[in-house]
Amino acid sequence: MAERSPADDALVFMMGEYPARVPRDRMYAKNHHWVQEGPGGFRVGLTAFSVRLLQDVFFLDWTIDPHTPVKLKQEIGQVESSKAVSSLYPPADGRLLDFNSVLLDDPSTINTDGYGLGWLYNFETDALFMSPEEYVQYLGTKWDETQRMIKGQINEG
Repeated sequence: MAERSPADDALVFMMGEYPARVPRDRMYAKNHHWVQEGPGGFRVGLTAFSVRLLQDVFFLDWTIDPHTPVKLKQEIGQVESSKAVSSLYPPADGRLLDFNSVLLDDPSTINTDGYGLGWLYNFETDALFMSPEEYVQYLGTKWDETQRMIKGQINEG
Protein backbone atom coordinates (compact mmCIF):
# COMPACT_ATOMS: atom_id res chain seq x y z
CA MET A 1 0.00 0.00 0.00
CA ALA A 2 2.93 2.38 0.51
CA GLU A 3 5.15 3.55 -2.27
CA ARG A 4 7.85 6.19 -2.58
CA SER A 5 7.32 9.52 -4.22
CA PRO A 6 10.64 10.37 -5.92
CA ALA A 7 9.81 14.07 -6.29
CA ASP A 8 9.94 14.90 -2.58
CA ASP A 9 11.32 11.82 -0.80
CA ALA A 10 7.93 11.06 0.72
CA LEU A 11 6.16 7.79 1.24
CA VAL A 12 2.70 7.53 -0.29
CA PHE A 13 -0.20 5.66 1.31
CA MET A 14 -2.92 4.89 -1.21
CA MET A 15 -6.40 5.65 0.12
CA GLY A 16 -8.17 3.74 -2.62
CA GLU A 17 -7.35 5.81 -5.70
CA TYR A 18 -6.18 8.85 -3.69
CA PRO A 19 -2.55 9.21 -2.61
CA ALA A 20 -1.74 10.51 0.88
CA ARG A 21 1.83 11.82 1.07
CA VAL A 22 3.88 11.03 4.18
CA PRO A 23 7.01 13.21 4.10
CA ARG A 24 10.10 11.63 5.60
CA ASP A 25 11.34 14.85 7.27
CA ARG A 26 8.96 14.64 10.24
CA MET A 27 7.37 12.26 12.73
CA TYR A 28 3.72 11.22 13.16
CA ALA A 29 1.10 10.67 15.86
CA LYS A 30 -1.73 8.13 15.94
CA ASN A 31 -4.29 10.95 15.75
CA HIS A 32 -3.02 11.75 12.22
CA HIS A 33 -0.94 14.77 13.08
CA TRP A 34 2.60 15.35 11.86
CA VAL A 35 5.20 16.84 14.18
CA GLN A 36 8.43 18.43 13.06
CA GLU A 37 11.12 19.36 15.53
CA GLY A 38 12.20 22.97 15.50
CA PRO A 39 13.50 25.65 17.85
CA GLY A 40 11.80 25.32 21.23
CA GLY A 41 9.61 22.36 20.38
CA PHE A 42 7.57 20.88 17.55
CA ARG A 43 5.50 22.35 14.75
CA VAL A 44 2.22 20.38 14.40
CA GLY A 45 -0.15 19.92 11.46
CA LEU A 46 -2.72 17.57 10.00
CA THR A 47 -1.49 14.74 7.80
CA ALA A 48 -2.62 14.35 4.19
CA PHE A 49 -4.55 11.27 5.36
CA SER A 50 -6.64 13.31 7.83
CA VAL A 51 -7.14 16.20 5.40
CA ARG A 52 -8.35 13.76 2.74
CA LEU A 53 -10.89 12.30 5.19
CA LEU A 54 -12.06 15.76 6.26
CA GLN A 55 -12.12 17.03 2.68
CA ASP A 56 -12.25 20.83 2.29
CA VAL A 57 -11.44 22.54 5.60
CA PHE A 58 -13.07 25.96 5.74
CA PHE A 59 -13.28 26.91 9.43
CA LEU A 60 -10.91 26.55 12.39
CA ASP A 61 -11.46 27.56 16.01
CA TRP A 62 -9.26 27.10 19.07
CA THR A 63 -10.86 26.54 22.50
CA ILE A 64 -7.69 27.08 24.54
CA ASP A 65 -5.15 29.88 24.81
CA PRO A 66 -1.47 29.82 23.83
CA HIS A 67 1.01 28.59 26.49
CA THR A 68 -1.58 26.16 27.87
CA PRO A 69 -0.62 22.71 29.20
CA VAL A 70 -2.69 20.03 27.42
CA LYS A 71 -3.40 16.30 27.70
CA LEU A 72 -3.52 13.79 24.84
CA LYS A 73 -7.33 13.39 24.71
CA GLN A 74 -8.17 17.00 25.64
CA GLU A 75 -10.14 18.92 23.02
CA ILE A 76 -8.18 22.02 22.00
CA GLY A 77 -10.27 23.24 19.07
CA GLN A 78 -12.50 22.35 16.18
CA VAL A 79 -12.17 22.20 12.44
CA GLU A 80 -15.14 22.41 10.11
CA SER A 81 -15.02 20.89 6.67
CA SER A 82 -17.38 19.99 3.88
CA LYS A 83 -17.80 16.60 5.64
CA ALA A 84 -18.28 17.49 9.32
CA VAL A 85 -17.26 19.47 12.37
CA SER A 86 -14.39 17.60 14.05
CA SER A 87 -12.68 18.14 17.38
CA LEU A 88 -8.92 18.68 17.44
CA TYR A 89 -6.71 17.04 20.05
CA PRO A 90 -2.97 17.41 20.69
CA PRO A 91 -0.66 14.62 19.50
CA ALA A 92 0.55 14.01 23.08
CA ASP A 93 0.63 15.51 26.56
CA GLY A 94 2.55 18.77 26.48
CA ARG A 95 2.17 22.52 26.19
CA LEU A 96 0.68 24.37 23.27
CA LEU A 97 2.98 27.33 22.61
CA ASP A 98 1.30 29.39 19.88
CA PHE A 99 -1.07 29.08 16.93
CA ASN A 100 -0.56 29.70 13.23
CA SER A 101 -2.56 32.95 13.21
CA VAL A 102 -2.78 32.99 9.39
CA LEU A 103 -5.15 30.00 9.53
CA LEU A 104 -7.72 31.83 11.66
CA ASP A 105 -8.45 34.17 8.74
CA ASP A 106 -8.13 31.52 6.02
CA PRO A 107 -7.79 27.85 7.04
CA SER A 108 -7.89 26.71 3.40
CA THR A 109 -4.08 26.56 3.47
CA ILE A 110 -4.54 23.32 5.44
CA ASN A 111 -6.01 21.86 2.22
CA THR A 112 -3.41 23.24 -0.18
CA ASP A 113 -0.16 23.26 1.84
CA GLY A 114 -0.77 21.09 4.91
CA TYR A 115 2.90 20.14 5.31
CA GLY A 116 4.08 23.71 4.86
CA LEU A 117 2.22 26.97 5.54
CA GLY A 118 -0.85 25.03 6.73
CA TRP A 119 0.72 24.02 10.05
CA LEU A 120 -1.57 24.38 13.10
CA TYR A 121 0.53 25.27 16.16
CA ASN A 122 3.85 24.98 17.94
CA PHE A 123 4.02 22.44 20.73
CA GLU A 124 6.36 21.41 23.53
CA THR A 125 6.46 17.76 24.63
CA ASP A 126 8.75 14.93 25.69
CA ALA A 127 6.65 12.36 23.82
CA LEU A 128 8.04 10.02 21.20
CA PHE A 129 6.33 9.77 17.82
CA MET A 130 6.21 7.32 14.90
CA SER A 131 8.65 7.40 12.02
CA PRO A 132 7.17 7.88 8.52
CA GLU A 133 7.53 4.14 7.90
CA GLU A 134 5.80 3.28 11.19
CA TYR A 135 2.99 5.72 10.40
CA VAL A 136 2.39 4.19 6.95
CA GLN A 137 2.30 0.74 8.58
CA TYR A 138 -0.18 2.10 11.16
CA LEU A 139 -2.38 3.50 8.35
CA GLY A 140 -2.37 0.07 6.75
CA THR A 141 -3.73 -1.49 9.96
CA LYS A 142 -6.55 1.11 10.13
CA TRP A 143 -7.50 1.36 6.45
CA ASP A 144 -10.24 -1.33 6.40
CA GLU A 145 -11.89 0.24 9.46
CA THR A 146 -11.62 3.70 7.89
CA GLN A 147 -13.24 2.51 4.66
CA ARG A 148 -16.16 1.02 6.61
CA MET A 149 -16.60 4.34 8.43
CA ILE A 150 -16.54 6.30 5.15
CA LYS A 151 -19.06 3.96 3.54
CA GLY A 152 -21.30 4.30 6.60
CA GLN A 153 -21.22 8.10 6.32
CA ILE A 154 -22.04 7.91 2.60
CA ASN A 155 -24.96 5.57 3.28
CA GLU A 156 -26.28 7.85 6.07
CA GLY A 157 -26.10 10.97 3.84
